[in-house]
Amino acid sequence: MVFTTAGQSVPEVVDVVTATPAPSGRDDRSLSAFAASRRRLYLPLLLPALVLYLGLFVLPSLFGVALSLAEWSGLGTEFSWVGITNYAHLLASPVFLASFGNTLLLTLVVGVVVFAIAMAAMVVLREARGRAFLRAAVFIPFMISPIAIGLAVAFLFNPKGLVNVALGLVGLESLQMPWLGADLVFRVIMLGLIWNVAGFYVVLLMSAVDGIPPSLYEAAKLEGASLFQQFRFITLPLTRDMISVAAVLWVIAGIKTFEIIIAFTGAAGTPPLEARTLAVEQYLRVTGGRVGGLAQLGDAAAIGVIMTLITIVLIVISRRISRREVLEY
Repeated sequence: MVFTTAGQSVPEVVDVVTATPAPSGRDDRSLSAFAASRRRLYLPLLLPALVLYLGLFVLPSLFGVALSLAEWSGLGTEFSWVGITNYAHLLASPVFLASFGNTLLLTLVVGVVVFAIAMAAMVVLREARGRAFLRAAVFIPFMISPIAIGLAVAFLFNPKGLVNVALGLVGLESLQMPWLGADLVFRVIMLGLIWNVAGFYVVLLMSAVDGIPPSLYEAAKLEGASLFQQFRFITLPLTRDMISVAAVLWVIAGIKTFEIIIAFTGAAGTPPLEARTLAVEQYLRVTGGRVGGLAQLGDAAAIGVIMTLITIVLIVISRRISRREVLEY
């Protein structure tokens, strides 16, 4: 721009924008070459993981779905397609329906109790003395094998085990019961499972609590908020994402519950119907539940497909319940 004063032109500072030189063509070519080289490297780096994923997960899963539509007892036996007959037989089987109901009951009841314990810990352990030690202590049962937990609980609740002996010593013989009987065995298994997994979810949710700024709690205390109000209006909203993740992890683990039941009841032979879950029933059909001891691989694969569908449905429900806008702090 040029301004004139008294007939003379006075040059002014050229506008920065107009004076800024345009990017050189060489810079554009360099960026394009870099982007192209990055695209060329993408597939070679991704390919090994993709091949492993397809070979170790996708193809076996597709084979399992196909096997659920067939009748087969393993190598050396005839393979024949039967369509949805396996699913029809399962839905008409009282054994399968009982296992299905036990699985849903275990996932729901144990999940509610475990998350109630974890949320209580979020209130109590946040400012408790020795909270690091308490977290480690409650986490220890999760580090123990479910097989060992199942055996330990079975010994504790044996008719002559520690529980009944302790009740007798304190004069509560009326409370002594056949804990391993058909009416109570599944409740005892759920109790052992709660002991086994609760510590993991306590530690998981407490890790989310540790990320909340202490200033929020200090401000709440100045306003006179109680511990419950602090949990309701600060802790719960700011840890809902982690609670949602924990719920998904529990749904997956609950549907697949297997080891603790086999350890608890399997030592005496086949687990009773009252204690079976879908995973246990699938195992029994793989190891031979047909006359002559032949495996029922088609039925087992159909159970696996049903377990997968149940898991997906429960995960979708849990995610929808916990859906909300992202909170920032």
